Amino acid sequence: MQGSDGVEIRRLAPGDSLAELTGLLHRAYAELGAMGFNYSAVDQDEAETARRIDGGECWVAAAGGRLLGTVTLSPRLPPDLPPWREGLRTGLVQQLAVDPALRGRGLGGRLMEVAEERARELGFSSVSLDTAEGAEHLLRLYRRRGYLPVDRRRWRGKTYRSVVLEKPLDR
Repeated sequence: MQGSDGVEIRRLAPGDSLAELTGLLHRAYAELGAMGFNYSAVDQDEAETARRIDGGECWVAAAGGRLLGTVTLSPRLPPDLPPWREGLRTGLVQQLAVDPALRGRGLGGRLMEVAEERARELGFSSVSLDTAEGAEHLLRLYRRRGYLPVDRRRWRGKTYRSVVLEKPLDR
């Protein structure tokens, strides 16, 4: 699906470069890293990028042969969420990234719309994501999209506590 701006949002293709995707993630998450948040996407290698998209659907925004944004929708939730989450058909949205030079143009929102629509098509009743407690700008963004806090977690290896947010999906 191509927008009027010439940016196409599509599934990651076999010919797409994981090195380019990883570089995009590094650029997009550098600001968060500078804030002291050691998100995986700050410095993950290509193997970790491949692992994190494995089993899910990686969507990219592309134009002119370049990757400009990405989001991954996965059916796998972290195993250590509270028992009340068991049985809930929730998709996990992760690795949302937009090239810093293109922020503020609605590309992140378009990527989120694609992930949420695919979650509906796959029969999920909600989508979940997490972000650092101190990343107030991201928490505001997700709340505006209808995500509500449902849990707080300190994931292994992270220097921050995460807020887990969830959005119910209308059919």
